[in-house]
Amino acid sequence: MDGLIGFIFLIAFGAVILFNLIKVLSEYERGVIFRLGRLLSVKGPGLIILIPGIDRMVKVSLRTVVLDVPPQDVITKDNVSIKVNAVVYFRVVQPDKAIISVENYIYATSQLAQTTLRSILGQFELDDLLAQRDKINRELQVIIDQHTEPWGIKISTVEVKQIDLPPEMQRAMAKQAEAERERRAKVVHAEGELQASQKLGEAAAVIERNPIALQLRYLQTLTEIASENNSTTIFPLPIELLKPFLNMTGAAEKKVLKKSSKK
Repeated sequence: MDGLIGFIFLIAFGAVILFNLIKVLSEYERGVIFRLGRLLSVKGPGLIILIPGIDRMVKVSLRTVVLDVPPQDVITKDNVSIKVNAVVYFRVVQPDKAIISVENYIYATSQLAQTTLRSILGQFELDDLLAQRDKINRELQVIIDQHTEPWGIKISTVEVKQIDLPPEMQRAMAKQAEAERERRAKVVHAEGELQASQKLGEAAAVIERNPIALQLRYLQTLTEIASENNSTTIFPLPIELLKPFLNMTGAAEKKVLKKSSKK
């Protein structure tokens, strides 16, 4: 009986030793190995063998981390108070530096992103923040990446997600946008009037060279008026259209007067 208990104890002890001796890392994981407190190497993925009590392993994930930067109070260059939040995409490229150079690389990257966001956005005016979003994102990415490079971290993307404006600033910008739309409408209307006047001037020049064109245009206008469902149409009649008839009537009256005088 005592032998059986001892055998079970040996099996349990061996299992514990084996568990601490063999480690398995996934494809996206790396193990930073310390031997007696000193950095030994970076291993993985796959099967890792450690010496129990001597070796210690710290797992590091190489997958991209999506870090949400909470809203930050920013005062722009033109003294407008806004709230801005962003998102940072980064990953560990050197696991040994990420463990040795900084205590908590995720927390350190988050704090660095917050302070950089406030300092960089404070150098721009509000109109530039709204219009040059891509330029600001690239500048943030470059600056944060420079600071995290000694930690073995690569910043792949920084995106400013949302800019919250004060209500009074939103009303002022709405008025400005409305005024700009009215200005554009007036400019377009004026350009249309200018083009129409130029075309009318060309048409008048053509009609001046060909007087009969005016009569044709007049008749065309009458045709367009007649196509409408109007009960009564009143229009002026040019005397030039009646001259042939008046001449014919005058000639006939003269003949009648001549005949009556002969009698």
